[in-house]
Amino acid sequence: MYHNPVLLKQSVDDLVTNPDGTYVDCTFGGGGHSREILSRLSDKGRLFSFDQDLDALENAIDDPRFTLINQNFRFLENSLLMYGVPKVDGVLADLGVSSHQFDEADRGFSTRSNAPLDMRMNVMQGLDAKRVINDYDEEQLADIFYYYGELREARKLARDIVHHRKTKSIETTEDLKKLFSYLPPHKVNKFYAQLFQSIRIEVNQELEVLKEMLVQAYNVLKSEGRLVVISYHSLEDRLVKRFLKNGMFEGEPERDIYGNYKKAFELVKSKAIIPDDKEIEENSRARSAKMRTGIKV
Repeated sequence: MYHNPVLLKQSVDDLVTNPDGTYVDCTFGGGGHSREILSRLSDKGRLFSFDQDLDALENAIDDPRFTLINQNFRFLENSLLMYGVPKVDGVLADLGVSSHQFDEADRGFSTRSNAPLDMRMNVMQGLDAKRVINDYDEEQLADIFYYYGELREARKLARDIVHHRKTKSIETTEDLKKLFSYLPPHKVNKFYAQLFQSIRIEVNQELEVLKEMLVQAYNVLKSEGRLVVISYHSLEDRLVKRFLKNGMFEGEPERDIYGNYKKAFELVKSKAIIPDDKEIEENSRARSAKMRTGIKV
């Protein structure tokens, strides 16, 4: 399977409220969410799906109501305007890396396979993991590991990498992992997951792209349109939670004399929705998922 969609029913239940409406799936992947959305739409409904990964184009759905746009979702607003769509009824984004990208060893996303340091979701872009690891200076690397991987030993990790690459470039995921072979076995899996996450976020500018998408999703949503976001780590979830609360990523909104501020969205549920035990058992990659839904005020 290309990708096993997470929180499939719950996300589409929250998203589709008008069968005749126009909807966006920001992360097409294997098309699981898109197919479920289409199953809820009438002949008048429309679905625009985005994916920057060329592999995903092979999963395109043959349906007159469906359009697949080979673009990063940071270009959401302009891409929709090119199709004459200024407003939509709902936007869904299932963030992170697809099962296919993890399972394709030569993409370099997985900690389990030896592969070239790549980690690009869009293989046409210039920046890849090899350039990050071999060209960034010690301070840049330390910041990436600390802020994107939440690794407390970030400074030492960066120093080890810079010291090693003076004599030999770091070409593969296995080359990178060998630098930290001194770690105790019980810490290895979590450490590598955090390390690879930090590099991947930098390569794909994931947090900046997420911010751009959230702002544009607000712009294109009709009044009472719905934004549904599934995230997989705390950095993403914090941005989503804060934006749904007040339409901002940092700072405090202006308040009136009564202490109230203008909301961007009404939350469908105050707490994030998480997969149940059955879904996690069937799809281990769902275990860290959190879903939040907002209704545009």
